[in-house]
Amino acid sequence: MYHTRLTVVCDPQFSEILIAEIGEAGFDAFLESENGFEAYAEVDRYDQFKVDEIKTKYTAVQPLEFSFDRVEKRNWNEEWEKSYEPIIVDNRCLIRAEFHNIEQSFPYVITITPKMSFGTGHHQTTYLMIKSQLDIDFENKVVMDAGCGTAILSIMASMRGARKVEAFDIDEWSVINGKENIEVNQCVNINLAQGQISDLSFDDNFDIILANINKNVLLHEMPQYCAYLVDDGFLLLSGFYEKDIPDLMSRARQYNLHQVQSDVREGWASLLLSKKK
Repeated sequence: MYHTRLTVVCDPQFSEILIAEIGEAGFDAFLESENGFEAYAEVDRYDQFKVDEIKTKYTAVQPLEFSFDRVEKRNWNEEWEKSYEPIIVDNRCLIRAEFHNIEQSFPYVITITPKMSFGTGHHQTTYLMIKSQLDIDFENKVVMDAGCGTAILSIMASMRGARKVEAFDIDEWSVINGKENIEVNQCVNINLAQGQISDLSFDDNFDIILANINKNVLLHEMPQYCAYLVDDGFLLLSGFYEKDIPDLMSRARQYNLHQVQSDVREGWASLLLSKKK
């Protein structure tokens, strides 16, 4: 038995985004490396046209190399476990898989098995979001997690004392995986739905909105975030580069959103905004 292997050579900071996209084309196992990653699919059970579209889309931003071959079928979950390392955020939060044995104690420990979903803590944007969440008061707050991926940000909000979290993602795999992670971390106050913000309705407005997506989606959905955000509420954003901050702030000011702080990690950025009356 054989798998089709797609080897992607890219800047490592693009790996997680590309993995999320390529997962939609029929690839269901991934191994990351210093130079990119390998993706595996059942032979002839992937969408070649979609892979070509992804390559064209991202080559316009960053040089990429895609190559295909066939390899003997193996236990890719076992291979993935060998390469998946725990993440420590600001020495206050440990992000681990169930198979990691960590002796050191941390105030917050999140168990994540990402499968094909976005958000393991390894990508700079997820790290930045978690780091910012550690300094935001979530106690008894109502929280939205837009484009939740693995639900890691929802889990962090719940652990930080949120009263209720409404999470959603357009990707079916993310919803399935997110629910698994929510259960493993015993967070009973998180509701997770499939869809995007324009498709869904909510009974409450939100004290805090979390959105780790990408610049274009953030710009497009900014009015909806603002509409759902209470006065003096916080909007925490990431998924973009430091150079994109002026464009996002220009859009934010149109909706009376003001910058509280920003953070940068290896060229990627996060923004914490507050809605003024």
